[in-house]
Amino acid sequence: MKRAVVLLSGGLDSATCLAIALSQGFACYALSFAYGQRHSHELEAARRVADALGVVDHQVATIDLRAFGGSALTADIDVPKGDSADGIGDGIPVTYVPARNTIFLSFALGWAEVLAAYDLFIGVNALDYSGYPDCRPEFLAAFQRVADLGTKAGAEGQRFTIHAPLIDLSKAEIIRRGVALGVDYGMTHSCYDPDPRGRACGRCDSCLLRKRGFDQARLPDPTVYGATR
Repeated sequence: MKRAVVLLSGGLDSATCLAIALSQGFACYALSFAYGQRHSHELEAARRVADALGVVDHQVATIDLRAFGGSALTADIDVPKGDSADGIGDGIPVTYVPARNTIFLSFALGWAEVLAAYDLFIGVNALDYSGYPDCRPEFLAAFQRVADLGTKAGAEGQRFTIHAPLIDLSKAEIIRRGVALGVDYGMTHSCYDPDPRGRACGRCDSCLLRKRGFDQARLPDPTVYGATR
């Protein structure tokens, strides 16, 4: 079996991405990050998903992006809340973490080279998303060029492939795809600002996109929401 490194945040998209990689016959190595984010609930979800779907190994890399801040997810900045998903994606929100996907893919590339795994999977989406610049096809194409130029494997003629199977899908299409592959979305966590019990706020961009996705997919939303804040 070919090996692949899969970025796994614990959210809806990354769980679907992992399920797709497994369905394509890859032996999957999941990589998550404790990067100084606001809460650990997504990491707990990542562990649940990795165990349930069955990966060869699941690593959690620790890096401190709070040292730099600059985002509502890594600094003492309020997470924006709204009442609908209308307008999400117009501009880059304060929940953007500077260079996060560049950093995550760089870690994944390093592990992949050690494993002789030349396929990397990332669950980014450029349709129903918050407008982050590091979720676009142009960014992924540029990073693949970096992977080929900046590694021993690449210098010796081995080409890496960055897979983004969700890039052109709506959130509803992602959910339908995951359900068809047997993903239990009740295991996942998407909220940027959950309560101490891990219940989703229901009003941040990530919650609103998730809720709209289940509604448009005409499937029940298994998310546990807390009191509206």
